Amino acid sequence: MSETTNTPSPTVDDRLIVSVGRVAHGGHCVARHDGRVIFVRHAIPGETVEIVLTEQGEDAKFWRGDVVRVVEASPERVTHFWPEADALRAGARHASPIGGAEFGHVSRTGQLALKTAVVREQLERLGGLSSEAVDELFAAGVEDVDAAGNAEQKSGMGWRTRVGFAVTSAGKLGMHAHRSHSILPVQEMPLAVPAINALRLWEIDFTGIDRIEVAAPANGSGVLVLLAPVHGLSEKAAGAAVKRVARALAALETAPSVARWNPENSAIEVINGRGWVKETTDDHEFRVTGDGFWQIHRNAPKVLTDAALGYLLQGGFLNDGADVADLYAGAGLFTAPLADAVGADGSVLSVEGSPGTSRDARKNLHASAHVEILQGRVEKILGTQSRASQSAAGQRRQFDAVVLDPPRAGAGKAVVRALVATTPSAIAYVSCDPAAFARDVKYFANAGWKVEKLRAFDLYPHTHHVESVALLVPASKVTTTE
Repeated sequence: MSETTNTPSPTVDDRLIVSVGRVAHGGHCVARHDGRVIFVRHAIPGETVEIVLTEQGEDAKFWRGDVVRVVEASPERVTHFWPEADALRAGARHASPIGGAEFGHVSRTGQLALKTAVVREQLERLGGLSSEAVDELFAAGVEDVDAAGNAEQKSGMGWRTRVGFAVTSAGKLGMHAHRSHSILPVQEMPLAVPAINALRLWEIDFTGIDRIEVAAPANGSGVLVLLAPVHGLSEKAAGAAVKRVARALAALETAPSVARWNPENSAIEVINGRGWVKETTDDHEFRVTGDGFWQIHRNAPKVLTDAALGYLLQGGFLNDGADVADLYAGAGLFTAPLADAVGADGSVLSVEGSPGTSRDARKNLHASAHVEILQGRVEKILGTQSRASQSAAGQRRQFDAVVLDPPRAGAGKAVVRALVATTPSAIAYVSCDPAAFARDVKYFANAGWKVEKLRAFDLYPHTHHVESVALLVPASKVTTTE
């Protein structure tokens, strides 16, 4: 079982006072000491802070440190909303803060500015775009998707529909400290939607459980709790631990579904209720099984489909009868509206690597005969696609438009090469990582493509993460917008 440990009390030599420079990708800022680069978390550019070194070494290319005291504060600094994630409070007791809210000490406007700076820097440094090009593409900066919400939502709280927890050695609900195996006990998770906190998981004895995943769709259709027993327990002990927790959850006024879960192969065994959740958008309903992928922010499905499909519709790439593809398609979030847009005379290729999620897509789109769902590696499947007509047998299939929504690591050179070979007129690229997106932009540029439109959204308030949606077209192509 995982042990709960606190960071040892640092020595005087582990502490430094530094001036904080620019923000960098990954949720930290850059400082220097005696010519050494230090990546500092929980700081804000322009501040003077005292840090405790968390990673160091004479041969290391750079060091890492956490802020434990603020000497000169930025105007954007606020009191952290979550005590367990507050580096200053943790530093005062010689402990580590939990991860998952590393920008909680920054005002909401300050967070948007930091994320905008990161997206810009990555596009220029890794993507090869000029500052003038970025100015033109990205004048709006990172957009706040919660601006029209209630007071809690405007403050960046209550947005996570999915949360993963660990368990302390005492069997209490916990989360990991940043870049650490240490597990710290937690109670309410302020970023989670109310239905998750309503479970009051911190009151339950999780002895024998190693990991907990909770999914609570924003539509209120029912919560699913997945329980992974501690590895190495006997089958009898593991089963008893899961059933004990399931009984505690069943006693709640609004009881969730509960399933035993194997994180290694995503296999689930339903204990109470069902092993899936029902997600909805304005026009479609989706079944998502177990730990299958779905966008985390309660507003993300609408924000991202409106942006990605909006680019393709406005550019005239989704006419009736069009041949399109949804790559890394998940349970069908983009596939379903693509199928609507091209009509029964069109065709949609849906490609997803996860077998379980691909099965969900088949269930979700079983009524759409013009949708083909294939499970496997994107680059391999694209390489096997040929035109449907016999006269063109053996020729590579050509798409009119593509939605590309890769995992955090990005699409990569092989996928970009295979995708460009299908000669689509446009690609709507959805990215959850600015660095991976910028690298792929460079690969596309080397293949003769350009970014024509770009938006970015703060779908992860109080963290360093940001979601981007871009329209990519061949560099020689000029598109028009109605």
